[in-house]
Amino acid sequence: MHELEWAPITLETGLRVLDLIGVLAFAMSGALLGVRKRFDLFGVLVLGCVTAVGGGAIRDTLTGQTPPLFLRDETYLYAALLGSGLAFAFGARLARFERTLSVFDTAGLGLFAASGAIGALNFGLGPLGVVFAGMLSGVGGGVIRDLIANEVPEIMYRSEQLYATAAAAGALTVWLLHPHVTPFQAQFSGALVVWALRWISRRGWVRLPVRRLPEDNPAD
Repeated sequence: MHELEWAPITLETGLRVLDLIGVLAFAMSGALLGVRKRFDLFGVLVLGCVTAVGGGAIRDTLTGQTPPLFLRDETYLYAALLGSGLAFAFGARLARFERTLSVFDTAGLGLFAASGAIGALNFGLGPLGVVFAGMLSGVGGGVIRDLIANEVPEIMYRSEQLYATAAAAGALTVWLLHPHVTPFQAQFSGALVVWALRWISRRGWVRLPVRRLPEDNPAD
């Protein structure tokens, strides 16, 4: 009898899987918001897909990889359509859970911030460039989602929940680790940092300072 031989997972395969998981998560995040806003099927699919590929498109444009990856490899669009379709089909159930959208959004944020940092490293950017590209890659899809859905982007006002700051920290983690570990390990570690910071901030253990003007205080 011949023993089954399992082909090892290559670095490229691992990074691709993480990217596709991020696309799926962001697609569900955007599509669920569309369901909550009572968009029709087309609107939900558009919102989900734009949310899913928006951050990656920003990442690829910043790092000079044009056209963006989702146009060169339609697997990403299929993943975005799948996530959007699942959210539309089961949105009535998922929407009952208050934290569902946040879970998918946080998953996509971490994976895209880390993959954006990897792309910036491959392009030869320095630490600030890596952090900036990773942050924009992570928050870009969410910002586009909120603007299309007529919502104020979360990164503009929710100081009690780290969002863009968490994405920047994840990208910085990738830059710090990349000389010592594989790109897959660096990307996964960066995503873990984002998830951890989001989890900590949602529990009120850390927040960003907010500057208030004197006129913001009501008169005695």
